[in-house]
Amino acid sequence: MRLLVGVVAGLLLVACANMGRPEGGPRDETPPVFLRSNPGQGALNVTSPRVNLYFDENIALDDAMSKVVVSPAQITPPSVSANGHRITVELRDSLKPNTTYTIDFSDAIKDLNEGNVLDGFATDFSTGDYIDTLQISGMVFQAENLEPAQGMLVGVYSNLSDTALTTLPMERITKTNQLGQFTLRNLKEGTYRIFAINDVNRDYKWDRSENVAFYDLTVTPEATPATYNDTLVAVDGTDSIVEKAMTRYLPDDILLTWFNEDYKAQYLTKYERSVRNKLYFEFADHSDTLPEIRIINGPRAGESIDRWAVLNGSATRDTLEYWIRDSLIINMDSVLIEARYLRTDSLDLLSWTTDTLKMFMKAPKKSRKNKDKEEEKPVAEADTLATDSVAELPIEFFKLSSRLGGTIDMTQSIVIETTEPIDRFDPNAVHLDYMEDSVWIEIERPQLAFPIPTRPMILRGEYEWTPGARYRLRVDSASVYGMYGTWNAPLSMEFAVKKAEEYSSLTLDISGLDGRSAVAQMLNSSDAVIRTAPVVNSRVTFPYVNPGTYYARLFIDGNDNGRWDTGNVADSIQPEEVYYYPKKLVLRQNWDVEQSWNITELPVDQQKPEDIKKNRPKPKKGQKTTNRTDEDDEDEDDYFMPGNSRNNGNNRLNNSGNRNLPYSQGSGRFSTMSRY
Repeated sequence: MRLLVGVVAGLLLVACANMGRPEGGPRDETPPVFLRSNPGQGALNVTSPRVNLYFDENIALDDAMSKVVVSPAQITPPSVSANGHRITVELRDSLKPNTTYTIDFSDAIKDLNEGNVLDGFATDFSTGDYIDTLQISGMVFQAENLEPAQGMLVGVYSNLSDTALTTLPMERITKTNQLGQFTLRNLKEGTYRIFAINDVNRDYKWDRSENVAFYDLTVTPEATPATYNDTLVAVDGTDSIVEKAMTRYLPDDILLTWFNEDYKAQYLTKYERSVRNKLYFEFADHSDTLPEIRIINGPRAGESIDRWAVLNGSATRDTLEYWIRDSLIINMDSVLIEARYLRTDSLDLLSWTTDTLKMFMKAPKKSRKNKDKEEEKPVAEADTLATDSVAELPIEFFKLSSRLGGTIDMTQSIVIETTEPIDRFDPNAVHLDYMEDSVWIEIERPQLAFPIPTRPMILRGEYEWTPGARYRLRVDSASVYGMYGTWNAPLSMEFAVKKAEEYSSLTLDISGLDGRSAVAQMLNSSDAVIRTAPVVNSRVTFPYVNPGTYYARLFIDGNDNGRWDTGNVADSIQPEEVYYYPKKLVLRQNWDVEQSWNITELPVDQQKPEDIKKNRPKPKKGQKTTNRTDEDDEDEDDYFMPGNSRNNGNNRLNNSGNRNLPYSQGSGRFSTMSRY
């Protein structure tokens, strides 16, 4: 009997120990629910600087120091902490009388276990007997590439002066969330100017080196009654749609596009003489004016640098490398330089300043090992090198190099590079041969020139190649001379050009320009520009494109200079407008693709394809991200491609681009965005 009882007890213990893991239900995707706060939302006559907020589950805060914003702006950052179901905010600045306070959490609040974000949550209270309630909403994008601006400070001024942005802190502030969205809350009645800045130094006003966006017009917020449709689900599963009253706060579609004026204070950041024959100067910003430099010691004291050195500098003149041609100066261990250049003064203006610079060159120290080797060298060997008249030293030629060779693209230029500045060259000594029936035939020579006047180490020329042809580039000997008197050995390079059927071409028929000048750009999967061409008569063609997946962007070229220009706050100049073709373009070999593109068909916030968007919301905890490939996407309807049939090269495919785009803004608040 005891044995039987023992066996039964043992089985019960085993059964208890091996209880199966309960099946999990559906994944929790519900963000935390706000329950109450102390002081309560909208509370009046508040005197305590501490606010406690309570939720229905354990809370975590994501980057609270950066994301949680208190308005009006606090000189001393508030303390924000989470503990269990509670968030505590302690304001460290003294509370202002008769002021509405807003604590905006943006997307900082999430539940502890699943990471579900409570986006756009804010609470408010007033130290007086009235609370301001008006709001302004919108989105902020980067002007040049329409990337959503995450964590950017957005604020308003009731002071409409042009100097308010640079001299006064913003009156009411908030920050953009991961989609670039913002809501400015608890505004008084009145008229405002609205700005966005990245506020690097956290002074709540704009410094010229910071990113900035501004709205062209003043904004007057208002509240208006509205209704929205809500769906009610009964116990039996049936649903019905009911209308509910709400208050709509306007404007709610402000679009700000940020830019940087590319302003930098100008000053000399670096100067050195790392080798004997070069002097190097580096400035903080580009310049239209070269510095005035002269030597103040040695046999050529008082002479300007252009009399004894050759400049090899950047196109923007912020890095300048001077090659010394005079051997007397090269052999000087210490060179004293007087440099007169433009520098930003205390009034933020450029003015001339003069510095005396000491540029030393010390001979490298010989190691003990090398010294011992020199001492052990036989005298007979040294005598032989010195007296042997039969031995000939090799001639050191001026070195030329080119990237031509193998098979080149139709769009490739002829580029010849050298290892020291060119003193002179004979353009008639450059030859181009074309192979016909296995025989080289000389054809029209390319016209080579210095593409950048301050870079005398690069020769460049364009040429209209014949697809599939074979060429030979020749440069005669002693036709290119370096600054130290050496000349080149003969150069000969053979290369072929890719065949036409190895390429695709893309033509974009563009509408919505309204007569404005524009420049179109082809982009790769990293959103980098690979080809640029002006739009002529609402049409642009990119010939000889290597097969692959591409994207397209366009900017309005307001000043017809062929490049995208940033804005200027003082002159109220917005950056040039940018538009994206909303689908990918998969180009196949031997296809000519023609695509229609209405740049205003979609609102700006829905144009940039998700595949090349860099600023995306962070994935939720446990959510997997997949690396998409071109092959993965071929069955989807978010790109254009010319089918699977092979083209003989003569057909052209037309596509109206009227497919429904599978674009989603996630939890976005806006269906359309107005530009400026």
